[in-house]
Amino acid sequence: MAARKPSAKERPSYRCSECGWTTVKWVGRCQECQAWGTVEESGGGPAARTTTPGRVSAPALPIGEVDSRQAAARGTGVPELDRVLGGGLVPGAVVLLAGEPGVGKSTLLLDVAAKTAESSGRTLYVTGEESAAQVRLRADRIGAIHDQLYLAAETDLSAVLGQLDEVRPSLLVLDSVQTVASPEIDGAPGGVAQVREVASALIRASKERGMATLLVGHVTKDGSVAGPRLLEHLVDVVLHFEGDRHARLRLVRGVKNRYGATDEVGCFELHDEGITGLADPSGLFLTRRAEPVPGTCLTVTLEGRRPLVAEVQALTVDSQIPSPRRTTSGLETSRVSMMLAVLEQRGRINALGKRDIYSATVGGVKLSEPAADLAVALALASAASDTPLPQNLVAVGEVGLAGEVRRVTGVQRRLSEAARLGFTHALVPGDPGRVPEGMRVREVADIGEALRVLPARPERRPRTTGRESGDPAVASAPGEPEHARAARR
Repeated sequence: MAARKPSAKERPSYRCSECGWTTVKWVGRCQECQAWGTVEESGGGPAARTTTPGRVSAPALPIGEVDSRQAAARGTGVPELDRVLGGGLVPGAVVLLAGEPGVGKSTLLLDVAAKTAESSGRTLYVTGEESAAQVRLRADRIGAIHDQLYLAAETDLSAVLGQLDEVRPSLLVLDSVQTVASPEIDGAPGGVAQVREVASALIRASKERGMATLLVGHVTKDGSVAGPRLLEHLVDVVLHFEGDRHARLRLVRGVKNRYGATDEVGCFELHDEGITGLADPSGLFLTRRAEPVPGTCLTVTLEGRRPLVAEVQALTVDSQIPSPRRTTSGLETSRVSMMLAVLEQRGRINALGKRDIYSATVGGVKLSEPAADLAVALALASAASDTPLPQNLVAVGEVGLAGEVRRVTGVQRRLSEAARLGFTHALVPGDPGRVPEGMRVREVADIGEALRVLPARPERRPRTTGRESGDPAVASAPGEPEHARAARR
C-alpha cells in the first residue's frame, strides 16, 4: 500500500527568525534579509485563507484635510536629544535606544523621564534589569525626582500593560526590551520570538493611546542591535548611544528616524552627578598650551551636520625591535598606515619606516572620515622632524595615494567653526568659497605643498659616530626639503 502523501496543511514550513520570511524548504540563507543560519522549522504550512472586507476604523480623508498637529513633536527637556529626534518626541512614536553596557543609557532616559514628567505630566519608568530601590538611588544622585514620575519593576508583559492601564502615562520608558517576556510565547526573555512579541504589543499600545515610548536595547559584540532585525523595522526611531567608558564624551547618533533627519548627533558628558548635554563640545578635544608642541595638528570633523574641532597627536621614537610598532587610538590604523606611506614616498620623509609610530586623538573622539587625513599627515611629519606647526592652524583635506589633497564636504561650515574658536589660519584643498572674517586660508594641491608650512629647523652638526658630514645617511637628496633632511638625521 502506497504511503499517504502529506497534505499542504501538514507539510512543514520554515521561517526566518530575523525578518519573518517563510519557505516550504529549508535553506541555509534567508532569501529576504540574506542572514545565515536564521531559517528554522515553524510547524505546518499556513492554510489558504481569504480575508473578507471588514469595518474600517476611520473613513479615509483627502490628505490635505488630515490634521498634522497630532504628530507635532514635544520637547523632552534635553536639547541635545531633541536635536537628534528632530525636535522632540511625537505622540505615539516608539524610539529604540541601543548601546553597550555601562555607556549611560539608563542614566540618560531616567533624566528624560523626570524632565518629561515636569513638563508633560505622568511618566512611567519600567525597569526589568534593576529593582525599584536601585533606580531610586540613581534618581537621587542625578536629581531625577518628581511627583509625576512613576516607577515600576516588571519583567512580565501583561504586568507592564496593566501598569499602563493604571498610570495612563504620556511617556513610557522600558529598560530594557530584552528583559520583558510574555507567558503566552515560548522561549526565554531576549529570544527572537519574545522580543518580537513584546515590541509588537508595546507599539500597538503606544499607537492606540498616543503615548510616546522609549525602549532600551542591548547590542551584540559587533555593535548591532541584539534580537531580530524586525525590531528595527517596527519602531519609528533607532538611536545608537556611543562612547568609551574611560572617557567623558557620549554621542547619540540617529540611525533611523521617520520624523526627522538621520545626520544629527547629540553630544553629552557623563559625570558623577549624571549626564548633561554639550552644546559646544569642541573644548573636550583640544589641549590648551602656551607654546606649540611638535607632533600636534588640529582639524575640523563633521559629526552629522555638526562641526567639531579635534586635535591629532603623533609621536615617533627610535625602535628597539626589528618590526617597528604602529599604535593608534581614536584613528583608523589603515588610514594612518596610508599616510605614513604617502609621507615616505611623496613627501620624501625617509625616517618613518624604522621608527615606532604612535598616533592618537584628544578627549576620546574617533576620527574616521577622510577629511582628517591632512591633519594626520602633518602631525606625523611634525613629529618626525621635531618641528611644531604654526599656532592657530587647522588642516582639512583628504590625501590620496598619489599625494594629492582632495576636496571634502562642508568646508565652509568647518572654517566657520574654527574661526569661532579663534583659529586664524587654515589649510584646505581647492577653493573654499566664502572665507570667515579674520581667517587666512591657504589652498594646497598636494602633500608636498602642505608640508611647506613646517618651519625649517636650524642647522645642527651631525653626531660624532665616525661618519663625515658628507655621509649619504646625513646628506640631503637633490631638492629635498629641510624638514625631511632633519627627519632623516
